[in-house]
Formats: sequence, C-alpha cells, structure tokens
Amino acid sequence: MRDATTTVTRNDDEQRYEIHVDGNLAGFTEFEPDADGNLVFPHTMIDPAFKGRGLGTTLVSDALADVAQRGETVVPECSFVVRYLKENDVAGLTVSWPDSDDAQDSPAASEQSA
Repeated sequence: MRDATTTVTRNDDEQRYEIHVDGNLAGFTEFEPDADGNLVFPHTMIDPAFKGRGLGTTLVSDALADVAQRGETVVPECSFVVRYLKENDVAGLTVSWPDSDDAQDSPAASEQSA
C-alpha cells in the first residue's frame, strides 16, 4: 500500500483553502474578506470518505501558515479553526478574535502577532 499524496492549495475564486488527496478534493476551509480586509474563517468541512486521517488539522495548519506568510489577519469563527488556534501557535499569524468568550482561554485572546 502506498502513501497518499496530500496537497493544500488556496482557491481565491471559491474563497477557500482546499485539501486534495491523490488529486481528489477531500475538504476545504472557507474564508470571507470582511470590511477591514481580514479573512473570516466561518466553516471547515472534510468529506466523510476522508475522515479519520487528520486532514482537517493539516488543512487548517497549512491554510493559517499561508495566511501568515501573506501578512493577512485571521478572524476565526469556525469552531475547528478556533480550537486549532487555542492549541497551536502559528508563526507570524495575526489573529483578530471575534467578540466572544471563545477566545478567553487562548494565549491570543487579543489581536496577536506570533
């Protein structure tokens, strides 16, 4: 059995980052620019056929690293993205937490650059 090739790409036309396994779309995390130019991440989805492989973590990790490299700011609304940011540091990422209690337990409870 060979290892699957996994890639994460930004699809600006669809406003999302996509994860592909052996060329097949396995999931995505959406982003929507807000009025300030920040990227709001409202939803992440992994196709049920690909669940249990850690693809959601790979997708969000690579997406947030790319956003950091581009110098953009993330507004996490998706519960998966919120949980990821609470548990992981992303070098160079600026996070603008929405006004909610979700961010209170995070080291990045206010806007942060890592």
